[in-house]
Amino acid sequence: MNQQLIEQIVGEILGQLGKSPVQLPERAVPIAVSARHVHLQPEHVEVLFGAGYELTQRSELSQPGQFAANETVMIAGPKSSIERVRILGPVRKATQVEVSFTDAMKLGVKPPLRESGNIEGSAPITLIGPKGSVHINQGLIIAQAHIHMAPTDATRFGVEDGEYVTVEADGVRSISFRNVRIRVNERYRLEMHIDTDEANAGFITQGSIGRLVKSNDAKETKPMQAETETKIEKVKTSHTVSVPNALEFTKKLLSAEDVAVISEKEIVINKGTIVTALARDTARELGKTITSRK
Repeated sequence: MNQQLIEQIVGEILGQLGKSPVQLPERAVPIAVSARHVHLQPEHVEVLFGAGYELTQRSELSQPGQFAANETVMIAGPKSSIERVRILGPVRKATQVEVSFTDAMKLGVKPPLRESGNIEGSAPITLIGPKGSVHINQGLIIAQAHIHMAPTDATRFGVEDGEYVTVEADGVRSISFRNVRIRVNERYRLEMHIDTDEANAGFITQGSIGRLVKSNDAKETKPMQAETETKIEKVKTSHTVSVPNALEFTKKLLSAEDVAVISEKEIVINKGTIVTALARDTARELGKTITSRK
């Protein structure tokens, strides 16, 4: 999908709504919000829905050949469960469940941040259908933000498959998504996929448009996990480096996202700092303490 076609589609939508067309940013990328969902392998379809059962299509998805099924399942963790989780088709070689960080805390599980399809060593989860249940020892992940694009789009943007870029989204709450992975395939249609937590952070809804930023800074094109591993290796090889056990948090609001990215075990806040309930739950889940400065 090229820039001209994107502008045409957006213009038609705005025209139907009685609004004037807007000028799309250069290097525009449509953004889609991906809610929690399940991909099933064939044998698990039969366990959950009965022998010989096949998924039925509810609606087509933006990526060619993909669809949202009519069927849903319950996913259950050690702490709680979530009902009516949509199954996406067609079937896959291995069952995979994608949730947000907020979902994971509700379920009481700790899935890794992974590219879709990379489930080796990921978290376990139980799926419950109308005819039976399935427990998988691995397959639960939080999906890495990524951009689907065709080879022609990759050439136009000057990016390659597997590269990491930044996407900026302007709006009521402007936000930049770093470490967004590029996925190139002839079958793909240009679209960025983020989860509901990421969308809520930037007040992003279906149909929003982002701007791809390709930096010459090597740090921009290196995944965060790789950066973290490099820092860990530096600590291991140096006897003079010490890692602090506490962090002085100076912002006015401590959120769950802040708690998740802070590596220290103790977070020291100023008197009057607002701590969200979700932030306290996250701290407990991660074995961290929140201390108010006297």
